[in-house]
Amino acid sequence: MRRTARFLGIAVFIAAGAAVLGAVVMLLWNAVGPALFSSARPIDYLHALGLLVLCRILFGGFRGHGGWHGRHHLAKWQAMTPEEREKFMRCRPWGRRPGQEA
Repeated sequence: MRRTARFLGIAVFIAAGAAVLGAVVMLLWNAVGPALFSSARPIDYLHALGLLVLCRILFGGFRGHGGWHGRHHLAKWQAMTPEEREKFMRCRPWGRRPGQEA
C-alpha cells in the first residue's frame, strides 16, 4: 500500500513538473522566438511540450541522471600519475598536439 502511494506521488510530481516546464517553454518561446526569427510564430501549450520533448531527446537524452558527472572523472584524473596522464592524452585523438605523431 505504501509503495503504491509513493509511486503515485512520484508520478504526480513528474506530471506537474512536465506541465510547469511546458508552460515555461511556451512563455519563453513566445517572448523570444518571434523577436529573434522573422518567420517564427507564437506556439501553443501542446507545441511547447513537443518542443520540450524534442530538445530533451536531442540534447539531454532520457538517462535519468541529468548530464555529465565531472566529479567522477576528475577524481580518476587526479588519481593518475603524470605518466598515466601523458599516456592517456597520447591515445586520444583530441589529446594530440599539432604536429604530434600518433
